[in-house]
Amino acid sequence: MASRYFYNSSKFRAGALSAALVLLPAAAHADTLDSGDTAWMITATTLVLFMTIPGLALFYGGLVRVKNVLSVLMQCFAITALMTILWTIVGYTIAFGEGNAFFGSFEYAFLSNIGRDAVSGTIPMILFAMFQLTFAIITPALIVGAFAERMKFSAVLWFTGLWMVLVYAPVCHWVWGGGWLGEMGALDFAGGTVVHINAGVAGLVAAIVLGKRTGYPSTPMMPHSLTLSLVGASMLWVGWFGFNAGSELAADGVAGMALAVTQISAAAATLAWMFIEWIKHGKPSVLGGITGAVAGLVAITPASGFVGPMGAIAIGITAGIVCFYGATTLKRTLGYDDSLDAFGVHGIGGAVGALLTGVFASTGLGGFEDINIGSQVWVQLVSIIATAAYSGTASLILLKGIDRIIGLRVEDDQEITGLDITLHNERGYDF
Repeated sequence: MASRYFYNSSKFRAGALSAALVLLPAAAHADTLDSGDTAWMITATTLVLFMTIPGLALFYGGLVRVKNVLSVLMQCFAITALMTILWTIVGYTIAFGEGNAFFGSFEYAFLSNIGRDAVSGTIPMILFAMFQLTFAIITPALIVGAFAERMKFSAVLWFTGLWMVLVYAPVCHWVWGGGWLGEMGALDFAGGTVVHINAGVAGLVAAIVLGKRTGYPSTPMMPHSLTLSLVGASMLWVGWFGFNAGSELAADGVAGMALAVTQISAAAATLAWMFIEWIKHGKPSVLGGITGAVAGLVAITPASGFVGPMGAIAIGITAGIVCFYGATTLKRTLGYDDSLDAFGVHGIGGAVGALLTGVFASTGLGGFEDINIGSQVWVQLVSIIATAAYSGTASLILLKGIDRIIGLRVEDDQEITGLDITLHNERGYDF
């Protein structure tokens, strides 16, 4: 059975994400296990899992009202468990099985044909599968931010489970598993399209289908604990080094640069968002600062293996500005209730990062890819539109189907009381 080293680049650039390099068992000697790379990837895998629990859970948990904090924590925790089983059974093989341009084969169902000695590049193949699992966990968990405080727990599990198998895994195959977007030359080092645009668009559709929270926008719905959210955002920031630098699948110079530009972009976006608030409202806010940081981290994700520090600053500043207006002005203008700005930060930030990757990856602008900017931006735009169209359409079908069968939204009295008590019979705090 084939053992492949999956990773993305402009066109088969060693160590970046794109098409699959097939290595047959007869040539297994070409894959040589490297203990340093393996140790780094175990660390990176742990860091990315840390982003969901506790990072994203605390970030989102602090942003909701006190009566719903446990429901959000529980959703992130349960999604972690559910995606692990689904990825093991079928998700990984859909994403990275040989298959065709759109869908992987079933050769790795139940992680079969992956023994302890199977090697992908310089790391164990099972470690690659587990690293990719952490991406499959956090992506549907990001969607929680769009429908927080109003979806049934059973509906959350059905939707995110089906979405990961039918939406995330195929899009992952398109870009990283040898599919059509990777073959076209789309640059997505660590998940701008696969993770952030994919989840952000699904979140927007979910927010629209479920409708606004009771009382929104006339009733104030302030975060109950920005302390928790700041701690969660800090965990996300640190964990993102595993997300981006780990996506090199090796402990080398590309990983080092990916780590550097991740830090730089997050810092630039934090300052951009903070100064906009300072100018518009007279005071910078903690909520704005941490949201800006996440926007910068999102936007640099597709570019992290391709751009240099100059590109990172430009991408971070742009993301901070564009996501600020996407999460505030755009949401108010269009009237949808994206509870925690999943689309405003991840959907819009992912699109900004994906487009600007096609610009700042150029060697002429401090990047590391020999590309024609115009042609590459076009390819990036195609990848954005294709991902958004597929994710949006499939998400709408899933949500409507689940709503007809079990219902999506809790009853009005349950929403008013709070999901912690009505769905879990527990409280987040003992006052």
